[in-house]
Amino acid sequence: MLLTALTGPAPCPCCAYAHAQAALPAMPLRGITRWLTGLDPAPAAVAAPARPRDLRIENVTIVDPADGAKARGMSIAITLGRITDIFPTGSKPVSPQVQVVDGTGKFAVPGYNDMHSHVLELPDPSGSLALMLAEGVTGFRQMSGSPALLAARRAGKLPIGDLAPALLETPGSLLTPFNAGSADAVVEEIRRQKAQGADFIKVGMVSPEVFFVALEEGRKQGIALLGHLQEGTDALDATAAGFRSVEHLGPGSTMWISCSSDEAELRADSYRREVIKAPPFKIPFLETLVMKKLGKMLINPSAFAKPGDVDRLQRAIRSFDPDKGHAMAERFREDGSWHVPTMVRLRTQEYADLPDYEQDEMLAYMPAKAVKNWRAVTARFKALPATMRHAFRDAYPRQLELAKLLCDSGVRMMAGTDGGSFLGPGLTLKQEFAELALAGISPLRILQMATVDPADYLGRSDAMGRVAVGYDADLLLLDADPLMRVEHLHGIAAVVRAGAYHSAQALDAMRRTVAEHRGRLH
Repeated sequence: MLLTALTGPAPCPCCAYAHAQAALPAMPLRGITRWLTGLDPAPAAVAAPARPRDLRIENVTIVDPADGAKARGMSIAITLGRITDIFPTGSKPVSPQVQVVDGTGKFAVPGYNDMHSHVLELPDPSGSLALMLAEGVTGFRQMSGSPALLAARRAGKLPIGDLAPALLETPGSLLTPFNAGSADAVVEEIRRQKAQGADFIKVGMVSPEVFFVALEEGRKQGIALLGHLQEGTDALDATAAGFRSVEHLGPGSTMWISCSSDEAELRADSYRREVIKAPPFKIPFLETLVMKKLGKMLINPSAFAKPGDVDRLQRAIRSFDPDKGHAMAERFREDGSWHVPTMVRLRTQEYADLPDYEQDEMLAYMPAKAVKNWRAVTARFKALPATMRHAFRDAYPRQLELAKLLCDSGVRMMAGTDGGSFLGPGLTLKQEFAELALAGISPLRILQMATVDPADYLGRSDAMGRVAVGYDADLLLLDADPLMRVEHLHGIAAVVRAGAYHSAQALDAMRRTVAEHRGRLH
């Protein structure tokens, strides 16, 4: 009972991680996933081949994700990681010192950004980072952090080598009742994280009262709060108060309640939901007890869901009011909040028993212990009462519809996977694109969610998100027109990361290495 009171139900992996990290503040970030995966500390990152000083891509079609415009027969000149010139192919001579790539028949787009990743949780993230790069990810937002991670970044010791996307942002420790159990505690924690160099504050699970105090303190300190809408709070009140980025469509029932015809009753029920509480005293062996349960919860929290939470989600979805849904989306658009739906995370949780995942390509790269743990948690999901599994199965198509509603209403959205940490198969940007397309979102809009929109979110629209002069040389060559079919977005012929060219053959070799080493690039 004590362990249940400490951990409670967790609506998504971020909450489960938040419980563990906050309950065990002395435990390093990597200790949690080392326990889960059985991996040892990472050796030095594998170095990429020497980067050429100059690169030129000839006769390529450049796609501008801002509006879908295409410029055919163009050359892209790159020097020291920057795009220095773009001009019609054949109009300027080529120096013998320049590496020349024939882009005939290829389409150049900016590199993709995964705006919800947990890759740096791994003790050796080199393999997962390489797989991200191979699927076109040139930048990522880390969504779980710690004082140790921030200290490593300050010291320039993050385990990110040349065969990896760039780290765009990272938080410190997640806000939970263990480090933010009161108004005074959350104010102190936000100030501490800002001093440590956090780019934003990630909210995991706090009380509604503490949540709004945190938003106010974030405004005072000039640091954004984002993550999970808190049970018992109004989603519209949260974003109006400055909650910057909503992850996982909530998660849970939070957004659905805001557009339900039974909103008042459901919100009252949500407010009464049992939440995690920090113990008032130290408990021997608490670390072992908490980690034994929460390590598995990270894989699929739906397998550990409480019937009351599932029932509330089902009731909220079934009582969806279209007028309220459109009004909610309009409010999100007006207040400028961002949304990262991570549809693949919702799918892998709620469709965990689908046979697709038993043949998923990611299984070939996952550490053996991670695969074993994933199978054990999936068996637990399959053993849930049929009513709960049916509720999850009914929820996912409606969540796709909600993502489409937000998109059609002009709500600012970005692509993210909640992956990178080998929790289970299915958490890749390639599959996220497929789910967004299944929701009815166009290839152009999906491309924008991975390129120009993250650039806008980061305030870097003058340096990333487009293939243009003066921009970062992070771009992809695609085999076919990416605006015609979503599948073309991951038909990658080459990746250019910080000016270094990686052919399809080199990317395939990198994948084989990660598979051979079961998740490592060593």
